[in-house]
Amino acid sequence: MLHKFLKIHPNDNVLVALTDLQKGDIVEYDGSQIVLVDNVQAKHKFALKPLAAGEEILMYGSLVGKAVYDIPAGGVLTTSNVKHQVNGFTGKTKTIGWQAPDVSKWANRTFMGFHREDGQVGTSNYWLVVPLVFCENRNVDIIKQAFLDELGFGQRDVYKSYVQQMVDLYQSGNTEAIGTLTLQKASAPAQRRIFENIDGIKFLTHQGGCGGTRQDSDMLCALLADYIHHPNVAGATVLSLGCQNAQVSILESKIKALNPNFSKPLIVLEQQKEGTEEEMMSKAIKQTFLGLIEADKQTRKPAPLSKLSIGLECGGSDGFSGISANPAIGHTSDILVALGGTTVLSEFPELCGVEQELINRCESEESAERFASLMRAYAASAEAVGSGFDMNPSPGNIRDGLITDAIKSAGAAKKGGTSPIVDVLDYPEYIKKPGLNLLCTPGNDVECTTALVGAGTNIVLFTTGLGTPTGNPIAPVIKISSNTKLAQRMPDIIDIDTGAVIAGEKTIEEMGEDVLDFIIEVASGRIETKEKALHQDDFIPWKRGVSL
Repeated sequence: MLHKFLKIHPNDNVLVALTDLQKGDIVEYDGSQIVLVDNVQAKHKFALKPLAAGEEILMYGSLVGKAVYDIPAGGVLTTSNVKHQVNGFTGKTKTIGWQAPDVSKWANRTFMGFHREDGQVGTSNYWLVVPLVFCENRNVDIIKQAFLDELGFGQRDVYKSYVQQMVDLYQSGNTEAIGTLTLQKASAPAQRRIFENIDGIKFLTHQGGCGGTRQDSDMLCALLADYIHHPNVAGATVLSLGCQNAQVSILESKIKALNPNFSKPLIVLEQQKEGTEEEMMSKAIKQTFLGLIEADKQTRKPAPLSKLSIGLECGGSDGFSGISANPAIGHTSDILVALGGTTVLSEFPELCGVEQELINRCESEESAERFASLMRAYAASAEAVGSGFDMNPSPGNIRDGLITDAIKSAGAAKKGGTSPIVDVLDYPEYIKKPGLNLLCTPGNDVECTTALVGAGTNIVLFTTGLGTPTGNPIAPVIKISSNTKLAQRMPDIIDIDTGAVIAGEKTIEEMGEDVLDFIIEVASGRIETKEKALHQDDFIPWKRGVSL
């Protein structure tokens, strides 16, 4: 049965509307009646009791804001009557015990993955073509044009044929028919892939490598090394100009630091040494093709679920994200951690207000201190340019109930479940320990996804309440809606709908288990994510400027 409202935590002094409520409606809670003094849209919050000006507002049991002026019981919370407010944080004040979920039903489950010589297991098998500097983007694009269609990795362009139909109508003088023309999806099958065991060739063009700070180019090399080392990658072709800040030697040293025994095929060509463009390009294409022949010899084999490494992210969040999709994947995270797997919680601006809880969940004092230090430094860098974490919520977030960053953060943190935190990573560090990790990234969808995959996650769980097409070149991004209306409105991008939690049809635990079942199918190559079908290959390195 669909309830009309929800109290998330026993200590909360606000309720969340699960459906649209009208001014004058009577809400019964805990033996008392509250008459709504405002219309309250689904996903928004209203006062459980009168709140005086300056009084603290609690959600998820945490401080998420203060009343700007008196708010009567039944009054809706808005950006005008509530301001962002959070508690401070120190070092570890206590150790939080963890009751791991029963995972006996998963103990013997496996997925079909690509086993690498270094012990990592990929959920996909890609070849990378990487420019070390933006000057090589054009050459990378030429290789892309040469390979994709001929090897069967290209995407059928329905929009190109759509425009051609308009051209034909225009040239025939039948311009009126253009207004009634509808887009027709291609019915013919895509060209058969030449290399059946390779999922694709991916091209990581970017705007970095030179002209910025040396720190930026150094971190770009580290990120590209992460991607080359990634378990979903079989080998790579690297194009360098030669004179840029991001030198081949830096990239090679970053790869060696990740894996001293690195053995994947790695083709490196430097244009200023190779001679003409034609000489370099013909060599790059030939050597890449030979590398693909070797990569195609790798096949999927059974692997334990402990070899899964899952990124936890949200984007286009709404007022339901923190009570359906986010806690559902938080339970998925707890199951995987209990199985010996790895999960990574990111987006530091969206952990504002829950720092002390996360600090207390850190297994070591060192990790706790590092998380606190990274959070303070990030907040200070934002404030130094006149911004701050309080400016994180987007217009869409606010419109759909996330009116302060603290409210958004309290719900976003639920993606990390309840397990201990084994390590804290700064961007662009690579995962070192199984268990729940924290990774310093912005909340920006693509920068965060790029960083999560760079850290070694071989699948990303991406929750959304408003809808976003974000994807990644080499790791499947499973898009999870917080509400059924979104899943029905944008079925081309949503993989899993957790709206059944809001409707009272499933528990958080049941939905979290459903997500894990889906992960296993995706990891085994039996289900293709929606973003992969759309070729949503987003890749944006974070330059460590202020990005929320």
